[in-house]
Amino acid sequence: MRTGRLAALAATVLVTAACTAPAGVAGVSTLPPAPAPDAGAAAAGPSGTGTGTGTGPGTGTGPGTGSGPRETVEAAAARIAPATATPPAEQGGGETGDGEKTADTDTSPVAVPPAVQPPPGDDPVRVPPPKLSPFTYAFPVRGCRTSFTDQRPVPPRTTIWTGSGCAFVAPVGGVVHEAVRGDRWRASTDRGIDREGRLVSVRGDDGVLYVGAHLAAVEPGIRAGVRVNAGQTLGRAGNSGNAGNGGPNVYFAMSWATAAKYWWVRRGMVDPWSYLDAWKNGNATLSPAGEVAGTRARVGATPPCRTLCSGKRPTRKPTSRPTPTETTPPDVTRG
Repeated sequence: MRTGRLAALAATVLVTAACTAPAGVAGVSTLPPAPAPDAGAAAAGPSGTGTGTGTGPGTGTGPGTGSGPRETVEAAAARIAPATATPPAEQGGGETGDGEKTADTDTSPVAVPPAVQPPPGDDPVRVPPPKLSPFTYAFPVRGCRTSFTDQRPVPPRTTIWTGSGCAFVAPVGGVVHEAVRGDRWRASTDRGIDREGRLVSVRGDDGVLYVGAHLAAVEPGIRAGVRVNAGQTLGRAGNSGNAGNGGPNVYFAMSWATAAKYWWVRRGMVDPWSYLDAWKNGNATLSPAGEVAGTRARVGATPPCRTLCSGKRPTRKPTSRPTPTETTPPDVTRG
């Protein structure tokens, strides 16, 4: 028992001595670790290797000193940087004897491209306006320059100004309703039924009554009950009726057919301007039939007259009584 303890103590002393010796324990180096290799050297190439020997029971491998070439960071950057392109030399002029620079001028002619001529094309295709009704209308005055305004007079109507004797034509096919050939208007009476002077009215196939008045004359053969076509001449523009102080024109109005005694219906119940514009410059199939029918349903077939209804009452001249005059008594000779 005592011998075993002595053997263990001796082994401990030997191990302690070996650890404190400069050579260290076999297989374990007692030198400090080698410093890390330089980054530039690692990138540049291989480093040298060396071996060292320990003094202890075992042998160890120590750091060696590098023997290969080392490359600095600046050299590596110069090696991997792309080559800088040298800018081309600027074109300059020559140099005079006095040292002044002169600019080069290109005197070669510039080629002008020929003008491009488009190929000939076809004529534009005219697209007709949409058909808005089964009727085709004609502007009421044909063959002359015209003008008219939309000042919204009461009753609704328009005055188509034109040249004297220009043709008033039927706006649509239909039957003549009235034809007044004489001018019965007198300023002293100003009867409403006579204010339009000479006139022709047509009851169109669309159910609308069209009136052209202030005419200078009514065409021969035009009378009540005669069938007419759209565009057929009915009379000539003038200034009959109460238009005697104005220029030649056609009084134009739209309504519905009534007896002659309801003359205030005949003189106009629907604004005609939008339809005249369409018939002259736009769509000849625009029909006033719907608007006329709606107005008639709203006000009735024979509404009462509300404006410019009465004429003037004729003034009677005072009757003068004869004044007795003094007479000379007869000369009586007595016998």
